[in-house]
Amino acid sequence: MFQYPANFDPDPKDGSLTVTFPDFGYGVTQGKTLAEAEDMASDLLTCLMMDCMEKRTDFPKPGRLRGKNVRLVSPPALQDAKATLYEALRRSGVKKTELARRLGCRKSQIDRLLSFKNSTRMEHIEAAFRALGKRLTVQVRNAA
Repeated sequence: MFQYPANFDPDPKDGSLTVTFPDFGYGVTQGKTLAEAEDMASDLLTCLMMDCMEKRTDFPKPGRLRGKNVRLVSPPALQDAKATLYEALRRSGVKKTELARRLGCRKSQIDRLLSFKNSTRMEHIEAAFRALGKRLTVQVRNAA
């Protein structure tokens, strides 16, 4: 599960919160309330991770949680599963065309499988993990 520390810096004038992810080194969002800032932070994290995938680069390693205005932020569960599949595919050295061959589909279907913009059935993601010799598990944690 991907979790990145985000800085939630309050504006002393109006109390709104500016959110940044130091591990990525770019990107900023904000919200008028903590709940809105957390939603916006999740959206920003999703965009930052999509950017890494489009550039075919590794995700940065999550840094340590430091400071009173720092919170852990995760992408939505489906995007988290897709990001984990992307990472497993990169580490395995298996190309998308080979994964498509193993799954009996076209490479364009693998592109859609990995895309955060497309909705994907979980069993398709599970099949891709199996084709890489992995197993997808789901974990539930207490909300922080």
